[in-house]
Amino acid sequence: MTRVLNIIIAAALWTAAGTGQAIDRGDPTRGGELADAQCMECHSADAVERNPEWPRLKGQHAEYLLHSLRQYKSGHREDPVMSGQVADLSLQDKRDLASWFSRQEGELYTPRRP
Repeated sequence: MTRVLNIIIAAALWTAAGTGQAIDRGDPTRGGELADAQCMECHSADAVERNPEWPRLKGQHAEYLLHSLRQYKSGHREDPVMSGQVADLSLQDKRDLASWFSRQEGELYTPRRP
């Protein structure tokens, strides 16, 4: 019984280490620099006002952002602009971006699809 409990605890810790802790390793300062250089043309408040189809990323959950960036890079989520934007991002770059965007004040908003 103790062995089974130890396996369950180890599995839970391993799972936690692969999700939330991956985000904690992001550097929000570097993420802000990357965002200014690559993201804000489309994802700043002013840009979103010009084109409401562009999502607002500030204040979004870090896990969601990291997952989305990874899906764009792998091709599981398709968008020609985003695919090009993430092509050269390392896993650390994606963690840094997710860390920065998630720490910003922002209103989560999803535009209605026609």
